[in-house]
Amino acid sequence: MYKVFKFGGASIKDVESIKNLGEILLSYDAEKLVVVFSAMGKVTNMLEKVVESYVTKSNDSIEKLQDVKDFHDNILSQLFDEKHAIYDEVNNLFVEIEWILEDDPNQEYAYDYDQIVSIGEFLSTKIMSAYLHQIGFANKWLDARDLIRTDNAYRNAKVDWKTTVSFVNNQIKEKHSVTQGFIGCTSENFTSTLGREGSDFSAAILAFALNADEVVIWKDVPGMMNADPKYYSDATLLDKISFDEAIELAYFGAKVIHPKTIQPLKQKGIPLYIKSFVRSRESGSKISEGIATSPKIPSYIVKENQILISISDTSLSFIVETHMSKIFSLLSKHSVRVNMMQNSAVSFSICVDNDAHKVPRLLEDLKNDFEVFFNDSLRLYTIRHYTSESVQSLVKNKDVILEQKSRNTLQIVAK
Repeated sequence: MYKVFKFGGASIKDVESIKNLGEILLSYDAEKLVVVFSAMGKVTNMLEKVVESYVTKSNDSIEKLQDVKDFHDNILSQLFDEKHAIYDEVNNLFVEIEWILEDDPNQEYAYDYDQIVSIGEFLSTKIMSAYLHQIGFANKWLDARDLIRTDNAYRNAKVDWKTTVSFVNNQIKEKHSVTQGFIGCTSENFTSTLGREGSDFSAAILAFALNADEVVIWKDVPGMMNADPKYYSDATLLDKISFDEAIELAYFGAKVIHPKTIQPLKQKGIPLYIKSFVRSRESGSKISEGIATSPKIPSYIVKENQILISISDTSLSFIVETHMSKIFSLLSKHSVRVNMMQNSAVSFSICVDNDAHKVPRLLEDLKNDFEVFFNDSLRLYTIRHYTSESVQSLVKNKDVILEQKSRNTLQIVAK
């Protein structure tokens, strides 16, 4: 039975990190492993800047691509002899991007995004596969586009599960395989991506298809915490989390796992471990069926760069089902996910991620039928299993614009 390991960009951000990861994998050499890698370090962000320059015709896309080249060249020069075949493989991947940049942008931003940004994962996996071979961890490099079939909803592609399960079982035969997270392929053979931070989901898809023993997501934190240490210095490790609670935390924006990761694992009863690549011998967090979340403490989630959109009928009539249907059809059209919503007699408010490419188009379409007001540069705070003390602490010294409370969850939108 296979185990599926997923390593994010932070685990392979530099040569020291790569060597550490190599040691971790060598310690699991006896296991049957499928290893999923994200792009190295902040390469996804760097390639997003290339895309932005390309689609806006800013004339500096080649310069921004050179930054990506320099980053990888620095790593290659420290890991490999200058005659190693990896140099040609990496160069060929950059040539693919250069060919794209020579043509005019496609009318669909999301399509161009997927063709360019996905190269980050191909770069990381080519380099990592070659390095692992070099240190004695034999492996087969696999193209995720031969494994995961999707529709053509670029930047948020949906998985064709039946075809994917067949592809995975036909392709994965070796003891150790290395492949890309985040990436799929359409039936027309165009590269698609599964959504930002979608490499976790890739690991879950492969585990589902293989009926794997377990999935391990290796992070730079000890496991799944009750809060992001960036915002809360007293963040506490959650040793055990039920699938249902993990789904809730991921849905509300917990960054440790991608929201779509849990469902396929829950369906097959495959446990998920969140472990630290810094302290790899520690047990981390276990997410599975039939366990109670421990310890029982409030969990805090912070989402940055939020926009609160308030929508009213132009005649100030009541917001009824026909209005809601129109609003949600536009949200679906622009692939905008609602993080929080609240209804009153004459207005409907939604809090969403302020995506620079999706939200302006959504607002434009909404204004055709509604009065629209918005506040941006906001944060959305969520507390799961809140207490009166945790609520008081959260709202203290904050300019709260909107608040919503259910039995287990409190959410506030604040400046």
